[in-house]
Amino acid sequence: MQPFPDVPAFHAESHAIAAAFEAACLAELQAIKPGNVHIFADGHGMVVGDFVKSAHATASVIALPGLTVGQRILRAVNATQEAVGSNTNLGIVLLAAPLVQSALLHAPVHEVLANLTLEDADYAFRAIVQASPAGLGYSPRHDVHDAPEVTLLEAMREAAPRDRIARQYATGYEDIFNFGLTRYREAYTRWGNEAWAATAAHLGFMARYPDSHVARKHGEAAAASLREQAELHESALLVCENPKNYLADLLRFDAQLKRSHLNPGTSADLTVTTILVASLENT
Repeated sequence: MQPFPDVPAFHAESHAIAAAFEAACLAELQAIKPGNVHIFADGHGMVVGDFVKSAHATASVIALPGLTVGQRILRAVNATQEAVGSNTNLGIVLLAAPLVQSALLHAPVHEVLANLTLEDADYAFRAIVQASPAGLGYSPRHDVHDAPEVTLLEAMREAAPRDRIARQYATGYEDIFNFGLTRYREAYTRWGNEAWAATAAHLGFMARYPDSHVARKHGEAAAASLREQAELHESALLVCENPKNYLADLLRFDAQLKRSHLNPGTSADLTVTTILVASLENT
């Protein structure tokens, strides 16, 4: 495989896209997201500062012009490892790279996904192994520890039934466009606060889809139970005229999940992606 090509410095458009990516990562940290790291509470051996450093490091490379989707993924993971030495944002990077490519090329996301290659899969597989997400394990087909035999889109389609991030590739980001954006915008219109809109989106994802990250680490029963708990909190939050009145309840839920080592990381990744798409539409 060819090494990374030399790429020119940022031009204005790519700089704006990189800024939108970093802003989305930082905005998500301002929201109370039960079970995840945020400004109200660290957790799972990670602190907010790790995610801030990761956002800045990743933004410096993910929107460079002249790269393929797979190259964006691997460069971003390399930058994260150099900045914090751990996996803080693999899911975000996997979801963001095709969207960044779409924005840079002025092409529909489905077109970017359809044009993913075997080489994109090779770069992405290497990035996933390097990030070594919890519960990665091995797969009987298209295992990331092996050289890919299919394109990145085909590999993601294979993983889609068990992985919500892969499902976004397989469905053209259906969860983001059909639910996340609507929930985020409605909550922002109602409460006029980006952080609470992100919380509403995050709880919405948790309440609708058993979290893939939790399922990988703790099993499908734990993920299903978490979804049911989130559904109750989502319903309670959405009837609040002032969401701050429900903050204490969410903090208790957050502490409970962290004591149980439950980290709904996929829901958080989908939330960042929702904010990013909302930002890119205005870039």
